[in-house]
Amino acid sequence: MTGDREWASYWRSADAPLEAMHAHFRHHRYQRHSHEAYSFGVTERGAQTFACRGAGHTSAAGMVMAFNPDEVHDGHAAHELGFTYRIVHIGPELVAGVLADMAERRVGLPLFGAPVLHSPLLATRLRRLHAALARGASPLERDEIVASTVAAVTRLAGSAGAIRTPPTVPAPAATRLAARARGLLHDCYAEPLSADALAAWAGCSRYTLYRSFQAVYGMAPSEYQRQLRLRAARRLLVAGRPAARVATEVGFTDQAHLTRWFTRHYGITPTTYRRAG
Repeated sequence: MTGDREWASYWRSADAPLEAMHAHFRHHRYQRHSHEAYSFGVTERGAQTFACRGAGHTSAAGMVMAFNPDEVHDGHAAHELGFTYRIVHIGPELVAGVLADMAERRVGLPLFGAPVLHSPLLATRLRRLHAALARGASPLERDEIVASTVAAVTRLAGSAGAIRTPPTVPAPAATRLAARARGLLHDCYAEPLSADALAAWAGCSRYTLYRSFQAVYGMAPSEYQRQLRLRAARRLLVAGRPAARVATEVGFTDQAHLTRWFTRHYGITPTTYRRAG
């Protein structure tokens, strides 16, 4: 299933915060984005490169990727042959439940310090998890495989020193300004906010707000607003709303505008995502 043709298949659980994708890309470039869930992927063929936490990383065949919730990253093929990979998105509440069952004594949820891990065993576990989800495993089997996979990822990362404590936060003033702007974006993500309006709400200059927001959340306010719109679009699509209606409700110009950004962020179209459940 490789070659010149790009393809992607998507699966979404109807009753749990679980999603999975299997894809082959040569030319597709992911826009800088993040997920609300933990994301665990395994590269099957080729190699993909991505920027995360201010550095470049490459995941070649057999390597595992681990992204924390809301961790900003992008991604594209490392060479002209492209790459094939599987990725599973697991809601933080499921991860917290597994850690509670393991009687882990951690402060909060784990934060993976290394976005690329080397473990053939873990890669095999992730492929099995993805296959079980895609074939419609029973809820009991699904929960068992999710738990064993999360436990394996956490133990491997911990033994390798790849679980880190939360990073040092930016200066209090920057955090406060960014948080005020973030609050307005969450309240009014579908509205055409201007940089002046956002800066006035935060109580600072546009330049100061941009630098503060970038430092705290890892992306520009406009990128954050677009991501909020896309996340809202996903929820409405799951609820059965047609893509054209969703586009205008969440603040995009039209369906084509929504589709363009949805594909850049998630590698699939809104219609494909809606039909995945």
